[in-house]
Amino acid sequence: MLALSVAVVVLGLKVASSPLGAAVQVPFSMQGDVPEALDISRPKKLHGRFLHITDIHPDGHYKAHAAESKACHRKNPKKKSKNVSGYYGTSYSECDSSFRLSNFTLDYLAENWASEIDFVVWTGDSARHDNDHQLPRTPDEIFDLNRAVTAKMESVFTHRGIPVVPSLGNNDIWRKCSSLASFLTIWDLRISFAAALAPFPVCSTQPGPNRVTTEFTSIWKSFIPFNYRQVFHRGAYYASEVVPNQLAIISLNTLYFYDSNKAVNGCPYNDPDDPGNLELDWLEVRLQEYLERDMQVWITGHVPPSPGNYFPECHMNVDHFFFLESIDLEIIPESKKAVRTAGNDLALYNVLLEEFAALPTNKKINLDEYAAVNVAPSVVPNYLPSFRIFSYNVTDTLDAIEPEGGKKKKKPTPKKPPKRKHGHRRGERGDKDKHCTEEKYQNSWKCHLDEPWNSDENSPSRTNRFWSPLGYAQYIMPNLDEANKTHPPVFELEYVTFPVEMLQAEAERENFLIPARHLPGELLAENTTKSKFAPYSLPDLTIPSWVRLAKRIADEKRVKLRKRFKKYMFSGGY
Repeated sequence: MLALSVAVVVLGLKVASSPLGAAVQVPFSMQGDVPEALDISRPKKLHGRFLHITDIHPDGHYKAHAAESKACHRKNPKKKSKNVSGYYGTSYSECDSSFRLSNFTLDYLAENWASEIDFVVWTGDSARHDNDHQLPRTPDEIFDLNRAVTAKMESVFTHRGIPVVPSLGNNDIWRKCSSLASFLTIWDLRISFAAALAPFPVCSTQPGPNRVTTEFTSIWKSFIPFNYRQVFHRGAYYASEVVPNQLAIISLNTLYFYDSNKAVNGCPYNDPDDPGNLELDWLEVRLQEYLERDMQVWITGHVPPSPGNYFPECHMNVDHFFFLESIDLEIIPESKKAVRTAGNDLALYNVLLEEFAALPTNKKINLDEYAAVNVAPSVVPNYLPSFRIFSYNVTDTLDAIEPEGGKKKKKPTPKKPPKRKHGHRRGERGDKDKHCTEEKYQNSWKCHLDEPWNSDENSPSRTNRFWSPLGYAQYIMPNLDEANKTHPPVFELEYVTFPVEMLQAEAERENFLIPARHLPGELLAENTTKSKFAPYSLPDLTIPSWVRLAKRIADEKRVKLRKRFKKYMFSGGY
């Protein structure tokens, strides 16, 4: 691939005066004005790939040879041995990304991937953490950092005609929370899905329009479709048809559903004007519209949609997946709940094993009741800088997958979920007829879910066909700490979800799953049947494939697979 020659913006530094009189470093923005709405010409031919990047966290105060205890902003004079921050960044640390690392990552994507993808999912957190009391983060700094990253995204992707779909992160607006994960999920078009999020308690943003939504409406004006500007200004959520009339991405403002956001009320049933309820109302309308237009929808956001994922320290930049289930819409009395044990990131691994082990057997499982959520690792080196390249099916034709008789028939309301114990604040389901008469539950959405949902076993989320997600390749930067002026860092493949034989069989195709030049030679060698780079051997990323993988990981006999899963969660950090 030849990299296109474009003007790129360096996240340079300038010194601005803060309200406290301290020098605050912020990046330069683009030279000249960005058009109100860029004239994006869609790629003429789909590659069947997209980029998911998240949590860049650029920090203009980052310094090499500084102390992690000082957020890598300055040295520790009393413990000189602790002044070990790297030239580009510091792996497995609480320090944010240097501008060198932020620039290197986006420049690498410009040179190596920008001509190989169809669109970009960018799930937020593009400002440094507020983790240094001597250098408090200001709202202006947050907005300036986001403007600089946006300008870089525009120069790398938007100016090439590649749609970018950003989401608001907690550190794009809030000062007390450390990094959260970001997610992407593939759904059947379930019209009552909004209610699934409603019970979830809601980093802090006030209902819009407000300064945050106003600033980001301006900052992201080249990304947000014109017809959604007003909606975004109100609530910082929107939809983008990355493949017009065929594939849409909905970018949710998940901060309205995040329980640490004390500025909103958590979607109470008796408050229709609650910003979370307004967002869910809007989501239902969008899903209904896309269902009627026979479009596929992928939903993205910053805070993963599971109440069990909200650790008190909010730190979850780990690679994992989990399921949303219909049982989440049931009332589970406090005495029957199976609550996860809060702790460090490693606790998540143990809970996931319990979750996966609790899945029903193949004969009893009803896949109508499940949705798979993919949570991606970050660029900020809490572990190792990472990004993902997803592949999706663009080889089938819509005519080839249309069932006999024309339109797909809606299935009846799925059967009730099995009564079983579960983690993630799940447990044994209570009696709705009884509990919904109690004052505690009367104003819960769980007592007012009347509409059936739509689910289709032939949809792209359930069976491999047009628009189905096929797999991903995850790349990491293993030499971050050793990189310096003369030896820059490198991105290397960490793993792929595909089977080895699938990669080998597809190698000669024009729309190869992952371009061969981005894969280690051993994966494509004829004599290779197994590889450390291909531990999961998933034929696709449909819900059934994720369920089968979860069951394999839950099997105590699969020691090697469990070790791999744990290693990838933390980039070898545990």
